[in-house]
Amino acid sequence: MIGIVIVSHSQKVADGIKEIAEEMNHGKVEIKAAGGVDEDDGRIGTSAFKIKEEIEGIHYIENILLFVDMGSAAMNAEMAVEMLDEELKQKVWLVDAPLVEGVIAATIQASITDSIEDILATAMESRDFQKFNG
Repeated sequence: MIGIVIVSHSQKVADGIKEIAEEMNHGKVEIKAAGGVDEDDGRIGTSAFKIKEEIEGIHYIENILLFVDMGSAAMNAEMAVEMLDEELKQKVWLVDAPLVEGVIAATIQASITDSIEDILATAMESRDFQKFNG
């Protein structure tokens, strides 16, 4: 089983991506949404403490993938990982993939295989795009 933490500047965005991914989840992925800042007032931003809390909430999972939307979300995700104990820190992967496509691809691949290498590769391949001529 893998865990996914969706880190977005918006809690609504993180919750929406989580909702979509859960439709494709066959009980093989624990998905958490860490959007916005600490307060529940809907403010835009990210919080290393909120991200850390979500990671710790799924500490029992073998591999935890962090997907971030942009800029300071990556910085706060890195700070959150640095605050974790060493054992948990070893389970966390910061994935360089598009937020929506990466989460969906990783969720689907995790329903097919338990191989973290395959799951990460599939998430990373979601960066590919096709140019249509015409």
